[in-house]
Amino acid sequence: MIINKYFVFSLVVIAYAFSIVHSANLFAQTQSHELGHERPAVPPVTSPESEGSRKVSQFKFKPLNFVPPKVDRIVMENGMILYLLEDHNLPIFNMVARIRTGAIYEPPEKAGLANLTGYVMRSGGTPSMRADKMNEELEFMAASVETSIDRESGNATLSVLKKDIDKGLKIFADVLMHPAFPEDKIQMRKDEVVEIIRRENDNPSQIANREFRKIIYDSRHPYSRRVEGSLESIEKITREDMIAFHKKYFHSNNIILGISGDFNREEIIKKLNEVFAGWKKEDIQFPEVPKVERHFERSVYNIYKDINQANVMMGHLGIHRRSPDYFPVTIMNFILGGGSFNARILSRIRSDEGLAYSAFSVFQTSQDLGMFFVSCQTKLESTNRAISIALEELDKMRNTPVGDEELAQAKETFMNQFIFKFVTSANIVGQKVDIEYEGLPLNYLETYLDNVKSVTRDDIQRVAKKYLHPDEIKILVVGDKERFDKPLNNFGKVNLIELK
Repeated sequence: MIINKYFVFSLVVIAYAFSIVHSANLFAQTQSHELGHERPAVPPVTSPESEGSRKVSQFKFKPLNFVPPKVDRIVMENGMILYLLEDHNLPIFNMVARIRTGAIYEPPEKAGLANLTGYVMRSGGTPSMRADKMNEELEFMAASVETSIDRESGNATLSVLKKDIDKGLKIFADVLMHPAFPEDKIQMRKDEVVEIIRRENDNPSQIANREFRKIIYDSRHPYSRRVEGSLESIEKITREDMIAFHKKYFHSNNIILGISGDFNREEIIKKLNEVFAGWKKEDIQFPEVPKVERHFERSVYNIYKDINQANVMMGHLGIHRRSPDYFPVTIMNFILGGGSFNARILSRIRSDEGLAYSAFSVFQTSQDLGMFFVSCQTKLESTNRAISIALEELDKMRNTPVGDEELAQAKETFMNQFIFKFVTSANIVGQKVDIEYEGLPLNYLETYLDNVKSVTRDDIQRVAKKYLHPDEIKILVVGDKERFDKPLNNFGKVNLIELK
């Protein structure tokens, strides 16, 4: 089994983690003094105190030189792209599919169409097998078939024992090619989605995520919309809409399959040709999606909710997944707020000042410009302080070069985490499918470590100046502004958003 091949390496990674813990307090103390904030004195860490730590600190490791397992790539006559990796350690067969579709292609007045279609494809069964019969068959085989459509892709999965591959493949192909979309299942899912939307305002985090997306993106862009749709748009979606949406995008030349587990390469290709017989290539005309306009402007928003904590999101547009700066941005954000307890934002807000249990930053990538944001939950009485600290850290990242040791630690962590991308054959194949779908170089995994190693201090400061804009940031706070430590208008004119 693949995990066994790399078990020893996993132990090495754990040992490495213990070895860097001793520098954590020292890092946090140094950062605090640089920013002019006092904190209780912490004795300098000079040597490991425990017997186990002393032993770990003496370990010597060879440089990581890991070559990812080879995955076969095949383009079938019908245009379907396959990634195959045999793994005979367990009698399990897995398949993952990515279909180029998504909510970005649905009409705005029928927002939620893609998501609804992806759900009922599976829950509604097919003309040849009703949903309840399909559920019984899969349960009897201890198998699963699932489908979904999110913002920028469609997804389907199959998991089945080797002895039931034929039955599993038949159901999987039937669901992809011939969903029935029965009216009762459509209405059932509509009712569930409506209830989900109605309850969303009960959850401050969901409110913040929903409204922040509207603030970042123009209302005419599909990135601004909720994938599930709205109460108004859900009601307008018909069965005919779903049939047409499926018919437009589900074709053999618009799908990538990742196949892993206990199978024979030649046999599985033959089986796929059989179950997908009749699925022909089609020329798909994708609707034009408007480009995200790169625009930055400071703005502040407050949503009143009678809660004890403020939910804070602050950020602006970020990068797309194929950005040439992806690796330096990723390492920069790891240092800033995307990494461990040593990340600067978390260290300041949580460890130094005890204002929040969790605080982090994210560069969320998409096909077009994604979002950069900082998020935290803090006491109402420390809202202003938490926001100020995050802004200070953004400014510091832009204007002060990172230290050699801090950068080395971030890069080492990334390189040591690399092995965990290959724990199972399904993990590996899934990544290959994602890489193909995102239009990344096919040797992406093979060059991953070199891309991480090549990031320099100058790269970090360059991308920080280019992609972090604390003076032109959008700030959203969910909570009672009357109880904040200082008025939000310290950061700019406050726009009030009413919950509907």
